[in-house]
Amino acid sequence: MGLLWGLIIGGLAGWIAGNLTRGGGFGLLGNIIVGLVGGFLGGVLFRLLGLAATGMIGSLVMSVIGAVLLIFIVGKIKGRR
Repeated sequence: MGLLWGLIIGGLAGWIAGNLTRGGGFGLLGNIIVGLVGGFLGGVLFRLLGLAATGMIGSLVMSVIGAVLLIFIVGKIKGRR
């Protein structure tokens, strides 16, 4: 059940981050990947800042922040070429 919730939160976080940064989502699989990687990145960032996210809402917020940061970093790397 935890894997299913992780995929749902990842997909939702990726969709929200896509809408916040470029005006659209990345498709179902793309949203899930961006959300899951964003969740990992958000978790690392939160730990570095001494913050904690608990529950589904906390996980979603952390994943969205990480996904927005991921999209920003990828956009900067792609823009340099």
